[in-house]
Amino acid sequence: MDRTWMNFSRASNEYQNGVQSFLDFSFHNSSQENMILCPCKKCGNIYWHYREVVYEHLIIDGFIRGYKKWIFHGECTPNRASSTINPGYPYSGYRQYVREDDMEGTMRDAFNIRSEGFQSFPPNYVGSDDYNIDGNTFMETRRTVPDEQLNDEAVKFYTLLGEMNEELYEGSKFSKMSFCIRLFHLKCLGGWTRNSLTMLLELLREMFLFAKIPQSCKDMKKVIKDLGLGYNKIHSCPNDCMLYWGDRRNQQSCHVCGKSHWMNRDAEDVNEDEYGPQSIRKPNKILRYFPLIPRLQRLFMSSKTAEFMMWHHDQRLDDGLLRHPTDSLAWKSFNNKFPSFASDPRSVRLGLASNGFNPFKIMSTSYST
Repeated sequence: MDRTWMNFSRASNEYQNGVQSFLDFSFHNSSQENMILCPCKKCGNIYWHYREVVYEHLIIDGFIRGYKKWIFHGECTPNRASSTINPGYPYSGYRQYVREDDMEGTMRDAFNIRSEGFQSFPPNYVGSDDYNIDGNTFMETRRTVPDEQLNDEAVKFYTLLGEMNEELYEGSKFSKMSFCIRLFHLKCLGGWTRNSLTMLLELLREMFLFAKIPQSCKDMKKVIKDLGLGYNKIHSCPNDCMLYWGDRRNQQSCHVCGKSHWMNRDAEDVNEDEYGPQSIRKPNKILRYFPLIPRLQRLFMSSKTAEFMMWHHDQRLDDGLLRHPTDSLAWKSFNNKFPSFASDPRSVRLGLASNGFNPFKIMSTSYST
């Protein structure tokens, strides 16, 4: 089989047609669960991917240098012509080399981008010459000039794509982003403070000089912030009388109890806008508000949770027994009262549970959850 196309520019029709012929051969001879080992420079015949992902990797990164004999993709070796080399699928002992975090899937869910028909060429995609792919011109200047200017969401996606593809260190199965997410998850579960996480990062940087570890908790948040689902900071009265929000945003004291908005009340303010970056004032109290609508949208956007959002309609066993809130009289009464809302199985009903609430400290419990 002629493989001279592997030496051509990755933007050429010959190379792209050759990649398609390679995929046809590989999926015919060595596919497992509709996936094959990806022979791109970054995956190195270690990670398993679907056809469209392998194609994308081979266009962007190219083949491993010297991989002209496709021994990992069903091609017989000269001394073993009667058999093919077909490495074990991840679920049979090979799984230790497979990245389990599915960062690409997480990103596509976060930005509502599906892999089918999507060419995720990053903005700094590099080629040897000026060329054009699907209307996007890629140049030696390491920049893309698409027909239409990338919007903010696309810029965020490509930035995160770069972080996702950046290894924590050479040969690591963790990317820089997956490391940050895993460590930040541990921080949340363990209740670590920002300072404690920063000290841990400093220790890890001293121990592993070759790894690309963020310097502080703040730097780590910058890496993962574009995944979304953040929170809004709203200044509050220390006695919980009011929020400095909307028309009352710039109010200097509580209109109920008179408490000052600021800790350092007499400090000089160097900026007219108290929320400006140059302000030296600190609020007495901050409320962290987690917007609900983006979180509900993410549940439908995620391929892992979308089907569960309609489980009560599509998969619930309706046998007259009380097995699910859908079977309750309250649910049925709500449906009768709002039939148009209830007709769409995607409609989300919110319930308020008062278990553990102790808002006025009149119960024996000393805390409120």
